[in-house]
Amino acid sequence: MSEYAHPEALVDSSWVADHLNDANVRLIEADEDVLLYEVGHIPGAVKLDWHVDVQDPLSRDFLSKEGLEKLFAKWGISNDTTIVLYGDRNNWYAAYSYWLFTQYGHKNLVLLNGGRAKWEAEGRPYTKEVPHFEETTYHAEPADESIRAFRDQVFAGLKDENLRLVDVRSPQEYSGELLHMVNYPQEGAQRAGHIPGAKNIPWAVTANADGTFKTVAELRDIYAAKDVTPDKNVISYCRIGERSAHTWFVLTRLLGYENVRNYDGSWTEWGSLVRSPIER
Repeated sequence: MSEYAHPEALVDSSWVADHLNDANVRLIEADEDVLLYEVGHIPGAVKLDWHVDVQDPLSRDFLSKEGLEKLFAKWGISNDTTIVLYGDRNNWYAAYSYWLFTQYGHKNLVLLNGGRAKWEAEGRPYTKEVPHFEETTYHAEPADESIRAFRDQVFAGLKDENLRLVDVRSPQEYSGELLHMVNYPQEGAQRAGHIPGAKNIPWAVTANADGTFKTVAELRDIYAAKDVTPDKNVISYCRIGERSAHTWFVLTRLLGYENVRNYDGSWTEWGSLVRSPIER
């Protein structure tokens, strides 16, 4: 993993196994399938339910700075704790969590390369025991939204020749052939298609069969083929921002792109906006 722009953003399963009893390491499992944690999880891991734990209860937004401080304090996380994120779906929601926690300034964040699937494939231990930690005091920074895109920025970017929109959904979603993903009614939109000018680079093409990330050379070729290069401003999107956060991680942490934002409103917002331009 040393070839990546920021190799410190990844750890492998052996590293995790060696640090299961490290008091300064906190494992967080963030799954698309929220029931997997109860089936079994890496010993010492806490469960992050994205539908509940990091959502504002009223506004379509994330939890506040104070909300994150309470959540981390409950999990026994201090400002110098190394947070190891992992999950199913090649780390969809783990990457989403990484992106969110980066906004609030946590420095020691890593992804388990290969996520839950890699840990399972190697026959490493699971437990159903839910850990409990002594509550800490945590101080988050005000949210740095320079890595987050909003719809007005996307509208403005439609006229920016240096901006590259990256639609990380499946080709069927991108083309407009598929409007609603099966089993994802909460991610519905009024119209199908993609944002004008967006390049379709499905998030999954960046991963190997075992869930680990592809090499730097392979990743560079994938994005260069669609003219998504380091000199461009990039906005990634999907339906609600979790798959596009995975792409944000690849571009910023593995390839070292400096100007990448994740549009978490994504197609659920854009596909229902009155008079928003759409291509098919």
